[in-house]
Amino acid sequence: MTKPSDTALTVEAQTAAPAVASFRDRAFLLGHIADTLRFYAPNVYDPSGGFFHYFRDDGSIYNAHSRHLVSSCRYVFNYAMAYRETGEAQHLDYARHGLQFLRDVHWDPQLEGYDWEIDWRDGQKRTLDATRHCYGLAFVLLAYAHAAMAGIEEAKPMIAATFELMEHRFWDGAAGLYADEASADWEVSSYRGQNANMHTTEALLAAYEATGHLVYLDRAERVASNITLRQARLSQGLVWEHFHADWSVDWDYNKEDSTNIFRPWGFQPGHQTEWAKLLLILERHRPLPWLLPRAIELFDAAMMHAWDNDHGGLYYGFGPDYTVCDHDKYFWVQAETFATAALLGKRTGNERFWDWYDEIWRYSWKHFVDHRYGAWYRILTCDNRKYSDEKSPAGKTDYHTMGACYEVLNALPGRGMAPIVGREEEHANVSANGTDGAA
Repeated sequence: MTKPSDTALTVEAQTAAPAVASFRDRAFLLGHIADTLRFYAPNVYDPSGGFFHYFRDDGSIYNAHSRHLVSSCRYVFNYAMAYRETGEAQHLDYARHGLQFLRDVHWDPQLEGYDWEIDWRDGQKRTLDATRHCYGLAFVLLAYAHAAMAGIEEAKPMIAATFELMEHRFWDGAAGLYADEASADWEVSSYRGQNANMHTTEALLAAYEATGHLVYLDRAERVASNITLRQARLSQGLVWEHFHADWSVDWDYNKEDSTNIFRPWGFQPGHQTEWAKLLLILERHRPLPWLLPRAIELFDAAMMHAWDNDHGGLYYGFGPDYTVCDHDKYFWVQAETFATAALLGKRTGNERFWDWYDEIWRYSWKHFVDHRYGAWYRILTCDNRKYSDEKSPAGKTDYHTMGACYEVLNALPGRGMAPIVGREEEHANVSANGTDGAA
């Protein structure tokens, strides 16, 4: 990663943060979501298909042609959620526009997979990377589920179709978890990772909320328990990132690459808290006794080992000896953690979680939120300096920040977006091979 110059200004020095009376105020959160959408609004839409993916701090585009599967999916989530919250027709149009690009352009009908990265020029596609990632399919499933909840009818059958694709290509029934990566023609690699399973759990919960089909909830529970209980017992009670093909812990994978965007070495504080959030969402639908205690353990471990008492914010990673291995601050780590703090505060009634929520927001509002142009900076140094003016590269889209705000809105008194559970769907015939095995 490029080192910031010695003359780089802290975010605080560049733009002063306006005062906020309460980060727990619904109007504040809704306003922040609207401000974030406004950052993207002038330039995000590509009339030839999909959206632009690479933005500088001022909202200008610095790569007009690359399209990444994760960004394409997350834009659908962003606009589907925005439509459900506001009812604005343009958000629905954008969600449908993104969905069409996902299905018509990212999808490879010959090899039956979604291409990871493509070059898009004048309405023509050139595949740059056709690797099949379970992580990517998790976001495809998430996009279809949220599009369906926004009322996009053509998304409904794609929920089951995507689940079946993941079932056929990545599901390891013996382990009760998903494999991670395959070649373009579906030769599965030996690498196993928790990240794909975490985001698949997120997508499965959304699929259940969109359809009411228990197959998705059952699978979400199984994956969640296998990662946060069984696998965590192999790694000091916390969620480790990397595993061998037999799901034994791989302590050395990417040991020299703690900043890898998708597979960093070390314990990820943001993934401890993100799993805690997912366990609490799972508990809404299936109140199992282990979910809340485990969520608290994961959250507390992240705060204990990764909070920076000197400069604020959560570090990116720490090693098995609990020393910090990556001192940088990432936007998504802060966002997922304040969302989890709010859910824990609501669920337990314990003000200490709300205190953490306020503290993380104070830090993020001061250092991460761009009060001139909008949206969040992506990465800061330990002492809160920017590395570059590339605010939103592939995969960002501010899905984490807006998604976190929506989760907090669900935790606050007043109206929240209700899941569409129990509704009869056209795609009721869904199978789940291997779900009767031991968790």
